[in-house]
Amino acid sequence: MKKIRLLWDFMKGNRLIYVGAVLSIGLATLFTILIPIVIRTTIDSIIGDKPFDLPDWGLDIITYLGGKESLMDKLWLCTIALVGLTILRGIFLFLKGKWSAVASESIAKNMREKLYDHLQHLPYDYHVKAETGDLIQRCTSDVDTIRRFLAIQFVEIGRAIFMIGLVSAIIFSLNVKLAFIAISFTPIIFVFAVIFFNKITTSFKLADEAEGKMSTVLQENLTAMRVVRAFARERYEVDKFEDKSSEYRDLVYNVIRNFAFYWSLSDLLCLLQIGAVLVVGSYWASTGVITLGTLVLFTSYEGMLLWPVRQLGRILSDMGKSLVSLERISEILDTSIEEARKEEKKPNIKGDISFKNVYFEYEENKPILKNISFDVKKGQTVAIMGQTGSGKSSLVHLLSRLYDYNRGSIKIDGIELRDINKKWIRKNVGLVLQEPFLFSKNIKENIGLAKKNVKEAEVFEAARIAAVHDVIVDFEKGYDTAVGEKGVTLSGGQKQRLAIARTLVNDHPILVFDDSLSAVDTETDTAIRKALKERNKNVTTFIISHRVSTLSEADMIIVLDKGRLVQQGTHEELITKEGLYKRVWTIQNALEEEVDKIV
Repeated sequence: MKKIRLLWDFMKGNRLIYVGAVLSIGLATLFTILIPIVIRTTIDSIIGDKPFDLPDWGLDIITYLGGKESLMDKLWLCTIALVGLTILRGIFLFLKGKWSAVASESIAKNMREKLYDHLQHLPYDYHVKAETGDLIQRCTSDVDTIRRFLAIQFVEIGRAIFMIGLVSAIIFSLNVKLAFIAISFTPIIFVFAVIFFNKITTSFKLADEAEGKMSTVLQENLTAMRVVRAFARERYEVDKFEDKSSEYRDLVYNVIRNFAFYWSLSDLLCLLQIGAVLVVGSYWASTGVITLGTLVLFTSYEGMLLWPVRQLGRILSDMGKSLVSLERISEILDTSIEEARKEEKKPNIKGDISFKNVYFEYEENKPILKNISFDVKKGQTVAIMGQTGSGKSSLVHLLSRLYDYNRGSIKIDGIELRDINKKWIRKNVGLVLQEPFLFSKNIKENIGLAKKNVKEAEVFEAARIAAVHDVIVDFEKGYDTAVGEKGVTLSGGQKQRLAIARTLVNDHPILVFDDSLSAVDTETDTAIRKALKERNKNVTTFIISHRVSTLSEADMIIVLDKGRLVQQGTHEELITKEGLYKRVWTIQNALEEEVDKIV
């Protein structure tokens, strides 16, 4: 019921079009049913001598056309009637096809846009854990599965109802015994279709999930092609993809086998029923129990009656597949988005930050940060050092509320961070990640991406501070140079500096460099930090780095180890104390001295 309600919501704005499509298929069905009646009347009552067996409105038409004698001389009128009914049937079938296609495409568009919008507002943690290939499939293949069902099979349900209802009423009014023979196998076919529906739904779901896994492998491989080539892992990746592809193929084969079994058995039952009508009907027609026209009508209607019943299996199977796709889509839409609370604040952020006994964990009872406490004044630069997995990135991610801390308190300018609107805090905290992502645009567009109506001068200034302006102007097309998907046409250091420039376009009161200076050389690193200081001395800056030369100029250095703050102070203070910072400083100094000797 929940899935149907979700589909009903997506149909908003297109429901009347679907009503028109259903009415069109109803009228097309009516004209289809009238054709055998015209043929029967012509054979039995115009050419033959049987009395007209028609409703009053039919008799009125016969009278208007001059009666039996007139029609006997003008049999071409019967031909015109058949052609006219066929044309009318075709017109309404066209309208059905057009309106159902227009409505289904519009609904699919609404679904894609709703999904995309919802994904944009889901928590950061959701995207970290989700498989990108699977999400892409849900937003494309699953949406298209529903679109095809709405465009083709949905209105066919209306056609089946009209056809079965009208045909059953007519054949029972003509001959009850032959009508019972004509529908004798119908209940069996119907029950078989329902059983098939339950079985095929499970098969579809397994095949759909396997396709999602295959898409994930493909997406990961294309994204990490440089790594695959660097380690000569092409064969391994091919084997991995072949495993997922084979699994998907086997599950699709299972679906095909189910379809083959259903269609072959249902065809057998349908042919047996048609055969029963022909055998019994022919015998009764030869003995005068029924007329030849009635036999022709019954054989014509038998195909019309069996078609929707037989198609019920396809309708139900496609509906089952669509319900699976709806379920996969609803799993995304049911995930709670980041919603702002009414009481959340949007203060004028200056940059005073206080951590008090902060605890944070990704998984329950597995804390990443433990009892972290320190204070930062506006305009200070804080350097963060620690081993891999010590919680450095987790700490700075808390500042932009990509995650919320579990215990303790983080205050910015005296206001609890939890009470500040997430979008607002992210507009005020400039975050440069360790792995920069550039879009398939030119350099100017990539740098100006973070600010609406950005001026060219602002882009140039940000590039100068990031020490990449001179590099850009040396390119053949300068700032109009296309960087390619994910920035593949640039070096690691160039991409990193473009990402820094993109962040610097906005005047953030708080800046966070999550080991984002690691891809640039020491000289460029120094130039960027010097330019940042000259630009605005009131910006509070956090720098994660393993370079002592980068850390040494900070106003405060904090050292993390296994989620705990183990050292805190200035460079001069920490090199006099035993600990991780002094050990790293000693090693790096020794390496620099060795390099100087070689040079």
